[in-house]
Amino acid sequence: MTDTTVTLSDSAAKRIATILRADSDKHAMRVSVEGGGCSGFSYKFDLVDDGSADDLVLEKGEAKVLIDSLSLVYMEGSEIDFVDNLLGQSFQIRNPNAVASCGCGTSFSI
Repeated sequence: MTDTTVTLSDSAAKRIATILRADSDKHAMRVSVEGGGCSGFSYKFDLVDDGSADDLVLEKGEAKVLIDSLSLVYMEGSEIDFVDNLLGQSFQIRNPNAVASCGCGTSFSI
C-alpha cells in the first residue's frame, strides 16, 4: 500500500538510513502503535527484514519505513522526525490526532 498520509522528515530519513546501513540484515524500520504508555497509546520502533501487503511504505533516500494498516488509523497526518538536542536523540512523531502526549513524545491519547 502506498500513501502519503504520514510523512518522513529529512533528519528522520538520514538517521534511519544510517541505522539500516549498520544492520545489513534489516531493510526497513517498522513504526507501530500499541496500547499502553502513560497517555494510553505508545509508538514502537523496530527494525525488520520485510513488510506485509497492507503496510504503508514510506521511502526517502535510503530510508524505508513501514506502518501497518491498524497503526495508520492512529497516525494519519503525522510526521516522523528525528530530534538531536540537549535532552538527547530520539525519533518523535508529530501527530495531529493526539489530544495529549507525555513529555517523552512516545506516548499519546486520542
